[in-house]
Amino acid sequence: MSVKESFVKRRRFVGVLIALLVTLGLSRVNFAQTAPPRSPSDTVREFYNAMRERRIREAFALSIWKAAIEGLKPDDFADLQPDFEKAAGKIPDKVEITGEQISGNLATVFMKVPNEDDPAKVEAAPIPLMLVNGQWIIGDKDNLEIVRKAGNRFFFEARIETHHTDVEALMKRILVVQLAYSQNHNGLFADLPTLISIGYMPKDIEGIETTGYHFHLSLGKDAKSYIAGAEPAQYGRSGRLSYSIDQTGIFKSADNGGTPLK
Repeated sequence: MSVKESFVKRRRFVGVLIALLVTLGLSRVNFAQTAPPRSPSDTVREFYNAMRERRIREAFALSIWKAAIEGLKPDDFADLQPDFEKAAGKIPDKVEITGEQISGNLATVFMKVPNEDDPAKVEAAPIPLMLVNGQWIIGDKDNLEIVRKAGNRFFFEARIETHHTDVEALMKRILVVQLAYSQNHNGLFADLPTLISIGYMPKDIEGIETTGYHFHLSLGKDAKSYIAGAEPAQYGRSGRLSYSIDQTGIFKSADNGGTPLK
């Protein structure tokens, strides 16, 4: 399974759990001192409670992503903190658990969560768990192996994949909205601020917080041509590919060391 395919799978999973990330290991104590393990339902419930209360580290300790964060340096964790906080901010106020099924070392907790597109609606969400070292953790074996293999690069690679997908979509959107604009303006194209001001492009394209990329657009002297580009704000951390597109529809992307494509 490729990193991209695994991330797509995780993203679908994150649509249910928002972000299943992990950091602190569980303490090793002898059996006599160990409290009874949480049930699968209690594990999911505590994960949501901890995330909602911004106890990020405690929440992450209940998931498979522990292996991805243990080796992070303080600066790396601080860099990823906004992503973690954003995930916590999307946790619903109320989570309704409707049941659980246990089969050996595997379990599924069934719950109802608000629909992402329409929070007024609820949808069923099955949450997989595994029994590891006597404790239930959220996640599945395939993703656990992927996380362990990627190690402390996992979060950055996942973020880069997300940014690449989003930025490519935004670049291709520029082509579409420029065509629409030119049809209503005698064949002339617009600069990026104009496209943003009329609602053709999202305002957050002006910054790097959402996309992790710098966007720019240059018009020809007669405004009948243009070339748009985007480069990672932090090469290797927020993205690797550079992008360009022009009025002819020629779209390019390549690892150019974070510099603009020619």
